[in-house]
Amino acid sequence: MTQALLWFRRDLRLRDHPALAAAAAAGEVLACFVVDPRLEASSGRRRLQYLGDSLRQLRDELGGRLLVTRGRPEERIPLIAKEIGASAVHISADFAPFGQRRDERVRAALGSVPLVATGSPYLVAPGRVTKDDGTPYRVFTPFFRRWGDVGWPSPARTGRDCARWLDPAQMAVEHCEIPDPGASLGLAAGEAAACQQWGAFLDDGLERYARDRDRPDLDGTSLMSAHLKFGTIHPRTMAAGLDRGRAGARSYLRELAFRDFYAAVLYHWPASAWCNWNSDFDAIRTDADSRANHRFEAWKSGKTGFPLVDAGMRQLRQTGFMPNRVRMITASFLVKDLHLPWQWGAAWFLSQLTDGDLASNQHGWQWCAGCGTDAAPYFRVFNPTTQGEKFDPTGDYIRRWVPELRAATGVHLRKGRGPSGYPPPIVDHATERAEALRRYRDLS
Repeated sequence: MTQALLWFRRDLRLRDHPALAAAAAAGEVLACFVVDPRLEASSGRRRLQYLGDSLRQLRDELGGRLLVTRGRPEERIPLIAKEIGASAVHISADFAPFGQRRDERVRAALGSVPLVATGSPYLVAPGRVTKDDGTPYRVFTPFFRRWGDVGWPSPARTGRDCARWLDPAQMAVEHCEIPDPGASLGLAAGEAAACQQWGAFLDDGLERYARDRDRPDLDGTSLMSAHLKFGTIHPRTMAAGLDRGRAGARSYLRELAFRDFYAAVLYHWPASAWCNWNSDFDAIRTDADSRANHRFEAWKSGKTGFPLVDAGMRQLRQTGFMPNRVRMITASFLVKDLHLPWQWGAAWFLSQLTDGDLASNQHGWQWCAGCGTDAAPYFRVFNPTTQGEKFDPTGDYIRRWVPELRAATGVHLRKGRGPSGYPPPIVDHATERAEALRRYRDLS
């Protein structure tokens, strides 16, 4: 009987898995995951923990029939394929710069054994949404219109029982332990947890999403970002449960489109991972002296003296998550109040976030810095105090994460300094806003 190798990556699930369907159609299937030391070293502890927990659940779901090995994929995958005499190696397509380079090396090393890519982690894969002349979109709104026209298929009908699984226990390929760094996660990992969380959100959250998603005090987000990052659920499965006639569903679908848009931007402009997408901003002056480093440490620790900023940064450090509205506020503060390079903040977020996704993280930061696609105009500078009053009006979010302010009456500190033990503001917002605008104007 023909045998196929299914190489899991950012698709740690069995349901709605097109690559699994393709592998199962080819014959008996060996499921494997390669722990790449390069990605292991660059992943934050929480992402590595989520990965490990998801792999353990996937292995259990498969009755132990998951081969986990460590090494360079271009070495391990051909070795495993040869061991089982695989007719093909099946994968979900990867469009990130690192993933594309890795897959090209694996494809070359496999020789005559084809590397078959079926499906992707997105509703609409990068490269499919283009203008009439075939060029990529640079602005989200027209991308969104065309994205909806392109559309996507129904969820793939796959699961554990759709394939005849090979047992890796008898194979000579070296196995390795699944990563378990001992990090504390604020959410359960794996496919079952992803489906349960999505179901709970549909039942009690989606209707309020358009209204509450910017309110960190109301926990108005879906908490699905980490599940999407690792593919323990496919966005197609999620979209199938959305009634587009409802405001909450339309708002949520727009966020899934943003995820696809940023993936497409990174695909078409891979240098934008760490460089300004808009090179006109390369000349902007940022601070990098000892005082800048001191301010960066205060920002990372949540000790800036600006309550909403500090609440967000402490939540991030303690849980590996931060609501999107607070991400924008803390990012704007770093770039436009502290005048630090957006890359510093982006790197810190990636080290802390369980859902840290290169495309979404980097281009979200560039939106705040004004140097990316759909960039906020440079003169838009979030006032952290005003933002706190608008989106955390009762101060419940701030009190939750900043214990020094739990007894404060004016938690936003509009009328002065906080209580003893809470740091004074490290900058004057009005002064730094004017300085930021001056630096942006100097570019013209």
